[in-house]
Amino acid sequence: MRRLLFILWRISKKDLRLAWFALKHPARPVWFIPALILLAIYAIAPFSYVLPLLGIVDDLVLVPLAFHFLLKLLPPQLRDNTPPKIFPMTGKRL
Repeated sequence: MRRLLFILWRISKKDLRLAWFALKHPARPVWFIPALILLAIYAIAPFSYVLPLLGIVDDLVLVPLAFHFLLKLLPPQLRDNTPPKIFPMTGKRL
């Protein structure tokens, strides 16, 4: 279980970095920002509070999968040009 959570964290960290890069990039698709807004609204939907178990499954499984799918829809030149992570103290790349 710990290994699965570690794998999910690594994937989501890469996805968050790519989404941040795509948001700042001038060549991002027009649909990207509205799609992220709709996904955020879906993540805090009222049924997360009415049916807690369904809300937990939804937030831990469906939202990250939808987020990853949205990032896969980005153009390849935007996905492949993500800058590498640079550590501020040493200046070395990851």
